[in-house]
Amino acid sequence: MINQKYRYEIENVVASVSFGQPINLQQIATLLGEMVEYKPEQFPGLVFRLNKPKTATLIFSSGKMVCTGARSENEVRKAIKTIIDKLKARGIKLPPNPRFQIQNIVASAKILAEVNLEKAALLLENTMYEPEQFPGLIYRSEDPRVVMLIFSSGNIVCTGAKKESDVKIAVEKLYKKLKEIGVLFE
Repeated sequence: MINQKYRYEIENVVASVSFGQPINLQQIATLLGEMVEYKPEQFPGLVFRLNKPKTATLIFSSGKMVCTGARSENEVRKAIKTIIDKLKARGIKLPPNPRFQIQNIVASAKILAEVNLEKAALLLENTMYEPEQFPGLIYRSEDPRVVMLIFSSGNIVCTGAKKESDVKIAVEKLYKKLKEIGVLFE
């Protein structure tokens, strides 16, 4: 999303799925062969990679899946549907309504200005800034509930969002706050 003063882009959407019943990973590995990676001596889950959308989904014998790499909520839903369809097409029995939940959305953002982090650390609540440890200011937003890493260049990493709209709101609010407290060099 682009504005004249800032922009942001979703980088990764992580979602979990729970079937509420165990899954036989060896059966999946046998039936899907080249489509999956399964090395139980190295990792307890099976990895199912898709090229479209480009994602990696971990499937565990507990009946849980974690999908990562999608760049939108729609992409993560599409990836999970594709995997479930491929599993069912190979005869793997799965319950009809798995529990789906977005766990985390990570976005990058850019405020088109430099930020005085020392002053921001003093004037903003819920911040941590220790430049000798880490060059960014850590800002914990209450509404929406996200964590933002703010760098003096105006670059931002936003994590912890549960909806894409949370990213938009968080970046807009942060920009307005930083402008309001006078820490932007535009």
